[in-house]
Amino acid sequence: MQLTVWTYEGPPHVGAMRVATAMKDVHFVLHAPQGDTYADLLFTMIERRDHRPPVTYTTFQARDLGTDTALLLQDAIRDAYDRFQPQALLVGASCTAELIQDDPGGVAKALGLPVPVIPLELPSYQRKEGWGAAETFYALVRALADPAATPAPREGRRPRVNLLGATALGFRHRDDVVEVTRLLGLMGVDVAVTAPLGASSADLARLGEADANIVLYPETGDTAARWLEKTFRTPTIRTVPIGHGATVEFVHEVATVLGVDPAPALAAGSRLPWYSASVDSTYLTGKRVFVFGDATHAVAMARVAADEIGFEVVGLGAYNREGAREVRAAAAKYNVEPLITDDYLAVEAAIAAASPELVLGSQMERHIAKRLRIPCAVISAPVHVQDFPARYSPVMGFEGANVLFDTLVHPLTMGLEEHLLAMFRDDFEFHDGAAASHLGASTLPPAGGVEGGDRRGKASSPTPPPPAPPASGRGVAVAANDPAWTTEAEKELGKIPFFVRGKARRNTEKFAAERGLAAIDLDTLYEAKSHYAR
Repeated sequence: MQLTVWTYEGPPHVGAMRVATAMKDVHFVLHAPQGDTYADLLFTMIERRDHRPPVTYTTFQARDLGTDTALLLQDAIRDAYDRFQPQALLVGASCTAELIQDDPGGVAKALGLPVPVIPLELPSYQRKEGWGAAETFYALVRALADPAATPAPREGRRPRVNLLGATALGFRHRDDVVEVTRLLGLMGVDVAVTAPLGASSADLARLGEADANIVLYPETGDTAARWLEKTFRTPTIRTVPIGHGATVEFVHEVATVLGVDPAPALAAGSRLPWYSASVDSTYLTGKRVFVFGDATHAVAMARVAADEIGFEVVGLGAYNREGAREVRAAAAKYNVEPLITDDYLAVEAAIAAASPELVLGSQMERHIAKRLRIPCAVISAPVHVQDFPARYSPVMGFEGANVLFDTLVHPLTMGLEEHLLAMFRDDFEFHDGAAASHLGASTLPPAGGVEGGDRRGKASSPTPPPPAPPASGRGVAVAANDPAWTTEAEKELGKIPFFVRGKARRNTEKFAAERGLAAIDLDTLYEAKSHYAR
């Protein structure tokens, strides 16, 4: 373990909370000290849920460690059952309580409660949040799925599927479920159970009645799906429908497994292919993009960026090691080195070294990109409150492909507008102190405006645009033999559009290094420009 300012995943008990909070009549008793009850805020503040997560804490304190803390746990379990009357009870320990070794599962079973009690083994010092969510869902499915449940005969009924993996606090999970359900409905397929999101313990009992299972989020749903496949011989559909191409493949896989007609769903289509081929989007072709997040979203977004919009993937990585194999395979396709790490400093260094024109990542990468002055779009958890929009905004299915086009393209187009404002900041008519041109030349400048300007409002000392970040990125050491940029050259570089600025910097530094120049001034910048323009 190491101290850190940011973390991509919490401890495994947070993953267990995500599953319990997603369900309807399941309660989670967490043996935890007072300081470990912060997790409520993740759901009520960040996800903006209208009710608190169904979690009861023992909240033992330092003075309790001299007594039998197992008695506190026993009382908390009994009180939670009496108050909430759940149909299934999860019990586990937080990372701190794990050290006490009170055996929450054994204590709970000794109480003889009249509902299933499911103990969770959550090794906080070896595993993390995603694994905790997957393990909790798997434990619930094993405990509650009725082994006698089987699909009804297909004659006279529509095929039914289960949607597995959606949880509370997931990136767009709520809207993804709606979109995939709509897509399946176009093919004449019904959704029997969506779990854990919105499911009850009775819903889990009838998982075996479905004709197929669809794993929407492998990080949380694949372990349970494999058990269902083995136990009930239920086929599993694993294509994740993120992006236009993947959605088409998903529709064909569903049609093949269930024997339905894919045409009605394919006819719905998305606008992404047309947008990507339109004249307005051609200037985006070849833009360099760095992708990082959970394995499922990172791999899917890299495919959308490269194959459907025409970006060049210059970096690809994930923070969850359970998905490392898929990330490495995708990275080989784009000829980049895979980055499997949960150290945000390593991610920042990799982004700075790659000098992309766009970053696709999590809330962490949004902060990193802001520090490096690179446009960014959030495509993966962990996320903040603005990434739980009140509007309908899926990333799966054909409508999700439309959302993704906007998500990936808007940071670049808005960045272009910002660049134009910066580029004309020194112009006599458009600088910060100039009056609006449509109001006429006689209009007075705003209060606190420019001093020392001429009759046209031109500032004698306009505010220069902020300097461009160093080549290696803020916080990353520059090699001793790298040419240094003069202030005038840095300012001139800042006038180059952001989406080619990184290339201009690299070419200029290469030009200067090949000629043994210790510094890059305006002349060097212009000479390099002429050299590479030939």
